[in-house]
Amino acid sequence: MGTDGRDESREQRMDRNWNELLQELRVTQTGIQILTGFLLTIPFSARFSDLDDHQRTVYLVLVLLAALATGLVVAPVSLHRILFRRHRKVELVTVADRLARAGLAVLSLVISGCVMFMFDVVVGRAAGWWAGGATLAMITVLWLVVPLRLTQGASRVGP
Repeated sequence: MGTDGRDESREQRMDRNWNELLQELRVTQTGIQILTGFLLTIPFSARFSDLDDHQRTVYLVLVLLAALATGLVVAPVSLHRILFRRHRKVELVTVADRLARAGLAVLSLVISGCVMFMFDVVVGRAAGWWAGGATLAMITVLWLVVPLRLTQGASRVGP
């Protein structure tokens, strides 16, 4: 029996960790794909030509970040395909976890950047910076601060 009260082998724990990670990635991938699709349609809207140089630059950075987030969150699938049946589950789970974390970090930038971009276009530059900063702060609290607070005093179990 492990220190977390589960009666499972290391391999069973890695299988469970992999399955839990896949469930998280499914939710994240859907959101990223919708957001990326939305970003890709913007140049075809009638108002795109009204954007100033700053707004176009922000838009292009957001497209690149969305592509990076997509790549990071989908990468564990490719990793699994390559490592499939090679008895490398520990490495798979470890690297996939790191890729997912990096994907979430980039996704937080895409989300807050999109809010900044929208407020900039609709209300003005200053409002855009404030709204984007507030969004990034909120995501940081929800995605990082709260989970880290919950882990204080909790022990980590296995790889």
